[in-house]
Amino acid sequence: MTLPLAAFVTVWLFLAANIASPGPNVLNTIALAMGSGRRAGFGSACGVGLGIGLWCLSMLLGLSAVIAVVPWAAEALRWMAVGLLLMFALRYLRAALAGYRARGMALPEGRRGVGFAAGFRRALAVIAVNPKALTSWLAVMGMFPVAQARAGDVALLCAGACLLSFSIHAIYMILFSTAPALRFYLRAGWVLQAVAGVLFAGFALRLVAGG
Repeated sequence: MTLPLAAFVTVWLFLAANIASPGPNVLNTIALAMGSGRRAGFGSACGVGLGIGLWCLSMLLGLSAVIAVVPWAAEALRWMAVGLLLMFALRYLRAALAGYRARGMALPEGRRGVGFAAGFRRALAVIAVNPKALTSWLAVMGMFPVAQARAGDVALLCAGACLLSFSIHAIYMILFSTAPALRFYLRAGWVLQAVAGVLFAGFALRLVAGG
């Protein structure tokens, strides 16, 4: 490591605030933990950890340069994100409508089939086109002295980001897989589903409107 520790801490604090705030990845981990149990939620936490690490590595190694050379790559990523976010929004809104009509939620279907691998893949799919992740790493590129960073610095930054994101999502997974959280979900979970659906749709519409 050649850079001062402060350079890493600044980025990690920024990432912690972004990772912990509500967004597609947080909502996905919560939904999996509540609907499919800790194994699926743990898979999601691992997927987010790996995804954040890959975002870190790709940005530091020149994703921004690739997009500058191939402008349509950013546009393709944006429309992929719109499609995926709308798909998740529709899924959550349909579940909310069913829960409202039934005056409560049944045990989510995922509890009968979604495990670690499915949760892992779903988290990777969400984070791959997460606009929040892209904008966060563009900000990181402006904070971290990339030009002075060596291989050890890149490895440390990415490893720290990976561990940080996994830890935060693991806390969400544990909290929302407890019996009290599950009981609350069965009584009023359709409200949470509706909020998640609206947020996912909002992210998609924001991408469509603002690029």
